[in-house]
Amino acid sequence: MNIPFLDSWRKRHEPDSSESPLVAAFDRDPEGVAGLLSECELLRSRVAEAGVALDDTPGSLQELDQLPPGWRNDPEELPWFGNDAGLYLGTVIVRNVPGARWQVWPGGSPVVRLASGREIQVVEAGLDWAMTGAPQLSQVYAEASEY
Repeated sequence: MNIPFLDSWRKRHEPDSSESPLVAAFDRDPEGVAGLLSECELLRSRVAEAGVALDDTPGSLQELDQLPPGWRNDPEELPWFGNDAGLYLGTVIVRNVPGARWQVWPGGSPVVRLASGREIQVVEAGLDWAMTGAPQLSQVYAEASEY
């Protein structure tokens, strides 16, 4: 079925496939995107149940490292929990390591760029931590703060 007006509507409303929506949003409002990345609602609610308050400090990363890994019992929640853990790690680094800032890769992956130019794939680190316990989040932070 050929509907001419639909073709022109699609052209106006289809996203540019070369750029992710997160990249476009980050380019327009990096502080707003950083705020969204720092929410980590699932992580914050689960650890609050365990009595841990996440205050965006390096000490809270140590507290997270000490929690029993009950999240591993839910295979559906595990990747989301790990993603949030990585975003929280990135938030702590950005707020506490001088010169650190969020960067979004063209594919849409958020990373933290240190003043030295080194990039830390915090989501990947969070997923590894959630699944295996290593590397510890506080260890990744300590390495980032050395640069």
